[in-house]
Amino acid sequence: MPLALLALAIGAFGIGTTEFVIMGLLPEVAADFGVSIPTAGFLTTGYALGVVVGAPLLAVLGARVSRKRMLMLLMGLFIAGNLVSAVAPVFGVMLAGRVIASLAHGAFFGIGSIVAAGLVAPHKKAGAIAMMFTGLTVANVVGVPAGTFIGQSVGWRATFFIVAALGVLGLLGIAALVPADRREAGTAQQRTHLRSELAAFRNPQVLLAMAMTVLGFGGVFAAITYIAPMMTEAAGYADGSVTWLLVLFGIGMVIGNLIGGKFADRALMPMLYVALTALAVVLGTFTFTAYDKVAAAVAIPLIGAFGFATVPPLQKRVLDQTADAPTLASAVNIGAFNLGNAIAAWLGGLVISADLGVTAPNWVGALLAASALVLAFWSAALERRDRAATGGTGRVVAGATAEESAAEPARA
Repeated sequence: MPLALLALAIGAFGIGTTEFVIMGLLPEVAADFGVSIPTAGFLTTGYALGVVVGAPLLAVLGARVSRKRMLMLLMGLFIAGNLVSAVAPVFGVMLAGRVIASLAHGAFFGIGSIVAAGLVAPHKKAGAIAMMFTGLTVANVVGVPAGTFIGQSVGWRATFFIVAALGVLGLLGIAALVPADRREAGTAQQRTHLRSELAAFRNPQVLLAMAMTVLGFGGVFAAITYIAPMMTEAAGYADGSVTWLLVLFGIGMVIGNLIGGKFADRALMPMLYVALTALAVVLGTFTFTAYDKVAAAVAIPLIGAFGFATVPPLQKRVLDQTADAPTLASAVNIGAFNLGNAIAAWLGGLVISADLGVTAPNWVGALLAASALVLAFWSAALERRDRAATGGTGRVVAGATAEESAAEPARA
């Protein structure tokens, strides 16, 4: 494994910790600032929306600099945001710090995916992307519980100071280990580059992959956003047990992410079919198994595993479809994960508010995952049609990488 992947994983660990640790610290933050829990919840919503906005914005603004330098700048922004949160005198400043940190999230994972894929042989790209995302998944097993414990024991501000220190470590690792890359300079070249990046969104396969990201990953968060009330009210777990159930979810994320990366390099679309089908089934049955402690403890890591098994193949799918200009599309796809989180959490709240039961978000998640599966089959069908239309050759073949396209004869 290239050491540069370790540096990217450390940055991802810090970002994953700051994204999710706030859920365990909302009561402490709310009490400190004298706001309600729902108001403190804007710290989560604001972060998610910041990722959606920041991903394309910073990817475009970063077109003038090398990817390594951009990753370093993004980690600097992440550090600054967490320091603002740590010293915030009022709630509004805390929210601003969360948004500042979130702006770096999408672009970091988007550009980091490209860098990670470029560090290894073509047949190992999804595995390399998965290794970077391992930092994010491990954060849910180690970083979030540890950050929650520290925040509850010493004070929530200490948690954000520590996360900022993780950002410094990631920044130093990227500076020392990620190889330098060249980026063309000059206004004309940059305009051409930006046009190429925007042109990627005219590819139906790119849009389908992003829609799969929103729906598939949204299925996970429709359920997991409301895991605390589900486990305490339906399964009968004590409040203190929720942390360890989330650790199980995190372990499932780690395993699913690595498996998804391994098998996506061998058979990307079949990996998506299996993961999305299994996710829809587990979420659907979780509507009923959430009332049993043992069954719930089994289902929670499975949701994490099948959900995150889709991440490397979906990210690689976007990179494959935009091989000549992947930066913007890759970053936007990371934003799509968070857009799915926000939409699914909102839908889950709607069904609970409609008195359909505390486990109702699970069948919402199942429907979202099933919808992503339908799009996966549609995407594959379009790909087969396009290949048949061109006789298996030509630049318009959906899914061809830059290397494959270059090897094919040019059409008249």
